[in-house]
Amino acid sequence: MTSTFSDDLPHLLDDVDDAMVELRHDLHAHPELAFQEHRTTQVVRDRLVELGWELKSCPTETGAVAVLRGANPGRRVMIRADIDALPVTEENQISFASVNDGVMHACGHDVHTAGLLGIADLLSRRQEQLAGEFTLLFQPAEEALGGAVAMIDGGVLTDNPIDLVIGAHVSSLAPLGFVGTKPGVMMSEASSLSIHIKGKGGHGAMASVEGNVILTVSHLAPRLGEIVEGLSFEGTNCACSAGVIHAGTAMNVVPRHAVLRGTLRTFTPEQHVEALERLRSLLHEVEAMFVVECTLDLTGVAPAVVNNADVYEQVMRSATKVVGASGVMTIPPFTPSDDVSEFLNRVPGCYMFIGGANDDGSSGMHHSPDFQVQDGSCRILAGVLAQSAVDLAQL
Repeated sequence: MTSTFSDDLPHLLDDVDDAMVELRHDLHAHPELAFQEHRTTQVVRDRLVELGWELKSCPTETGAVAVLRGANPGRRVMIRADIDALPVTEENQISFASVNDGVMHACGHDVHTAGLLGIADLLSRRQEQLAGEFTLLFQPAEEALGGAVAMIDGGVLTDNPIDLVIGAHVSSLAPLGFVGTKPGVMMSEASSLSIHIKGKGGHGAMASVEGNVILTVSHLAPRLGEIVEGLSFEGTNCACSAGVIHAGTAMNVVPRHAVLRGTLRTFTPEQHVEALERLRSLLHEVEAMFVVECTLDLTGVAPAVVNNADVYEQVMRSATKVVGASGVMTIPPFTPSDDVSEFLNRVPGCYMFIGGANDDGSSGMHHSPDFQVQDGSCRILAGVLAQSAVDLAQL
């Protein structure tokens, strides 16, 4: 009796596991920021060639696209992973900690990249038994909310037509063996906010409230949450927060200019419009209070992540084959965002979360200096995505 891909998958994962973990450690130790992932790109491309995948033209300077065709007809499935890191200084005392000062894989993209290379390995070992066509897309600059659009605008989907797209994000908040997703809206839309505040400035010894941009930005930052009060989607609240404040050049000078940068996260177009109206009203209020001028710019947007219901159903069945029914869960929507949404807006697909939290609770929050996930998350991510891709291709 001929074994199925599902039957073979545990053994295939055993075969590729060590290489995945080794790659993950190497990538984690050498993180690179958005659109600067040159070393990562070379590692990825070299490995894909070694495994026999056909490298396709990549529309961005960093990143990679590769194709493997099964021996039998079927659907064209793309599996996407993001490859960039964050401007965070790692505090973890681990053997593969970042060697690049001020840069860290603080969101698990090293796991995504290594896991997708693991998928490349195991699919290539079963090419003659597979149906369909598989495209692996290694996307730069997810954290900058620009990588997906750059690849799409560069023609990646027209040059490499696909029928379906899937992907996964490791989570430090869920245990190893957990797989969570949902149909419809799963992750929020993210809008990058840049608020410029101008005032008269002056001598620190004669500072006043009027025209004082330092007092203005200090007042504004903690009030950003007000603009999304009462706005929620399926039980999950919208969010708005500051991440960067720039102001001043000397301790005894009140500057004339301050900048606050942050993000607004909503789930529906109506919520987005409502929140921006409230933000503009808040800015008018602080302008009058401090006698300053405020200018709002939206510097980047990632649409909400919306999963196709049919693809979601198949992914749930495929994930169950890998981790068992007890590990697979339909989850509520999350306020974090991901520009995989740009692909999902154009091609039916499904995005999911894969658990990777340390057993002792030491994983740390995403985007923090002590963020950690287990190496075993590479195996789960690769297994679930590979099984999903194979099942979807042969439907």
